[in-house]
Amino acid sequence: MNRKRTPVWQAIATALRADISEGRYQPGDQLPTEVQLAARFGVNRHTVRHALSHLVEGGLVRTRRGSGAFVASTPTDYPIGERVRFHENLLAAGRRPEKRVLDVDCRAATSGEARALEIDEGVPVCAYHGLSLADGAPIALFESVFPLDRLEGIDRHLTETSSVTEALARAGVADYTRASTRLTAVLADVTQALHLHLREGDPLLRSTSVNVDATGQPVEYGRTWFAGDRVTLTLEV
Repeated sequence: MNRKRTPVWQAIATALRADISEGRYQPGDQLPTEVQLAARFGVNRHTVRHALSHLVEGGLVRTRRGSGAFVASTPTDYPIGERVRFHENLLAAGRRPEKRVLDVDCRAATSGEARALEIDEGVPVCAYHGLSLADGAPIALFESVFPLDRLEGIDRHLTETSSVTEALARAGVADYTRASTRLTAVLADVTQALHLHLREGDPLLRSTSVNVDATGQPVEYGRTWFAGDRVTLTLEV
């Protein structure tokens, strides 16, 4: 059985992305020249150029004609613990948070959503789809599902504010905490790549979570697809 091999340029891009994530290169630092990188990885300059172009598309690297390649940004630190708040997390990381609402709709709960929210399959839920940005760059796509019978008017509140915390507060949930989180490595599909300014097949980190109110009752089932090269997820214990 033939196994699909990772393209060499992609492996180089992954290695350089790791160097940037680990702080070997800081924003503004110049990366090694194409000749130096070609020697390091044992490839030709065309392959190196392909890898750098991929990092440029992802917003991690910028190039200046005749000067070389420079680090444009480092991945955003994003802690995941009992209390996860998008706005607060990005501000703490020194980034400017922004959310764009893509869609808010009411529909029947799927079997998986029903299990997570502890409701019956097919009962009405509100699904909130959006795009999260840091300093104007897209870092994640998300879908949050809320039980309509427990959160009266949550669909209306979500159309009036992009903040889940604010919408839940308006629906009567003064505070909530993360009950569970599951992380999975996946590949971007066509629409995800379009929203996140990636290529189809680029790596994503998918977070699947359940948030509960003060009584332990589930109020949100969420899935978030993080651009793998723009976010460093930290699990807080």
